Amino acid sequence: MTKIVKWLDDLLINRLHIEAETADFINTTLLIIAMLLIAVGVNWLIQALFRWFVRRSTRLKGSRWHNALVKRKLGHHLILLIPGFLLYVMPYLVFERGSDLIRNLHRMDVIFIIVITIMILNSMLLAFLDFYMTTDKNRIRPLHGLVQVLQVILYFIGGIITVSIIIDKSPVVLLTGLGASAAVLMLIFKDSILGFVAGVQLSQNDMIKLGDWIQMPDGSANGNVEEITLNTVKVRNWDNTITMIPPYTLVTTPFKNWRGMQESRGRRADKCIFVDLNTLEVCTEEMISDIVKAVPQISGAMEKLQAEGGRMPSTNAGIYLIYIENYLRSHPDVNPDLDIIVTQKEVTPYGLPIYVYFFTMDKAWAGHERKQSDIFGHLMTMAVEFGLKLYQRP
Repeated sequence: MTKIVKWLDDLLINRLHIEAETADFINTTLLIIAMLLIAVGVNWLIQALFRWFVRRSTRLKGSRWHNALVKRKLGHHLILLIPGFLLYVMPYLVFERGSDLIRNLHRMDVIFIIVITIMILNSMLLAFLDFYMTTDKNRIRPLHGLVQVLQVILYFIGGIITVSIIIDKSPVVLLTGLGASAAVLMLIFKDSILGFVAGVQLSQNDMIKLGDWIQMPDGSANGNVEEITLNTVKVRNWDNTITMIPPYTLVTTPFKNWRGMQESRGRRADKCIFVDLNTLEVCTEEMISDIVKAVPQISGAMEKLQAEGGRMPSTNAGIYLIYIENYLRSHPDVNPDLDIIVTQKEVTPYGLPIYVYFFTMDKAWAGHERKQSDIFGHLMTMAVEFGLKLYQRP
């Protein structure tokens, strides 16, 4: 390399008759360009070999990490360190040791290596997140918020070190100066800090997961959780609108999570059937006989009640309650292992409320509504067979 430098000096000064200072500048510029071209050429060659190796290696393609690492270009970023190290060594072979030029070139090269190192660490974080999200168990407990916090810390540390190299000061000096402006930084990153703390609480307390159906009391959100990040929880409402909720809002504001219903064995249905008070009658043997003829199923239910030592109902409304409970317990869409409650409520101006409470097997919204509507439609239709009429306001 020394011979090349002397040859360039002889060419520029003696043959082209260029002034010594200008010749030194041109000589230095050409050497720097040559070093950059060498580094770029080495990088291109190694990158090409790496791509060829990845395409040919079947063992790597079979690895669970392969897709995540290729997607985040971790290998390409690692290879960029090689030209960085070359550019750190080559100035010693070309320029005079201890010169200001070598120190400046080293300073720029170190900044380049720091940037590449940040890119490598960032790729590793994102690759880990992609790999973590490949299983269904982990997908419902995302780590997007934690990864974003680590990215912020990584960029902050990288920025501090980079600035300290540029101004030729120790990073400790910069951090000491930043301590005085900590309040300002806290104000700037308030949402991120609150989001991180809330995200930890939501995750540790298992308050929310991807796919959960949540409902806010103010009606701003009512749908499935699609994404959880550091600053927002993305909810797709049932009308396909999107609501963005800050995570700390879910910690400070009560909200309803329907996951318990979705993981249970049924979905609740509870309504009142209002009976006209004028149609309530004390049962006679003739009335009971007519009801049994019209509704044969009630006979077995009443015999079972007697066998268990229960008292026979004295009104047509009481027999109707027995029929409703028996009908629900034998219905294929009702879960008989969960609570089934049929009772009378306090009389209202709209008649006698018969409260019916049960759980359908179908937990999907559309199916649940359809089946409970069919059940209540049947119950209201059968009321007339017991001599009852439903209340209807004149």
